[in-house]
Amino acid sequence: MSLVDDRSVELTIGEACVAVDLSRATYYRARSSESGDSPPRRSHRRLSDAERRHVLETLISEPFRDQPVREVWAQILDEGAYLCSVRTMYRILDENRAVRERRDQLRHPEYQRPELLATGPNQLWSWDITKLKGPHTGSYFHLYVVLDVYSRKVVGWMVAARESATLAVELIRQCCQREGIRPDQLTVHADRGPSMRSKPVAYLLADLGVTKTHSRPYTSTDNPYSESQFKTLKYQPDFPERFGSIQDARAFLERFFAWYNNKHRHSGIGLVTPEARHSGADRIVYGERQQVLSAFYAQHPERFVRGVPKPPQLPGDVWINKPEPMDKAA
Repeated sequence: MSLVDDRSVELTIGEACVAVDLSRATYYRARSSESGDSPPRRSHRRLSDAERRHVLETLISEPFRDQPVREVWAQILDEGAYLCSVRTMYRILDENRAVRERRDQLRHPEYQRPELLATGPNQLWSWDITKLKGPHTGSYFHLYVVLDVYSRKVVGWMVAARESATLAVELIRQCCQREGIRPDQLTVHADRGPSMRSKPVAYLLADLGVTKTHSRPYTSTDNPYSESQFKTLKYQPDFPERFGSIQDARAFLERFFAWYNNKHRHSGIGLVTPEARHSGADRIVYGERQQVLSAFYAQHPERFVRGVPKPPQLPGDVWINKPEPMDKAA
């Protein structure tokens, strides 16, 4: 005896529509259009073609072309006329590809995303200014810091009572002299603060043959290395809530930057110091670490299930905003 019932089950149109979650009106309308039995029905509330052209011509006419649609609708109504609803006005504009921001407004320029590469020290610097709280509420000192992006070494810093383009020029000039910067060797990146975009700084960098770039407005990730360095400073356990004087701030920062450059094992550069990275001694440090690890492995191989341990890898090229791969960008 067969367990399969070969009898077909016939459904009514209503049952079939319920089964596929389709309204019967939609089914009959589609069948009528396919068979050509009757032309598609036109709503009696629909504007005529002439009326629709009149609405469009009114909206794009000289008095109304730069006004919001709702204001046009209200003004025409106040003049004793009615064309159609606000929604219908938008629908007519949309059908004619005329929907846009109709008011003349200030257009903010599109800033290019900086994509900067450093393959060694003194190729790319980042500089910024941060505030340090002074002895009284509302009083601040200004800390200028110039950072080498490749090595994370602070190549120059200064504390001043105010933010000044003249002071920034002198700091950058001293850093370039101390590091022996040649023309067309260096790019200096900064955010869009007034000192960073000042003419004295621009003229100095042009005279030195240094390229300057800027972050996009309100985009802190375009200057991440300076932001990270400031965080390292201000999250130190002994960083004071306030500095009693500018001399107090300078004394503290003298100790901090000596520690930061020469003793701080930076997690972003393979846990070597910025000074070692800047001078090229990081490779020597890496080799010495590997010798220690290999010697310990030879004594206790059973402790390492994955073979000879490796020291933290030294990073290669350093980017600010590394470009997306072509296939991913596409």
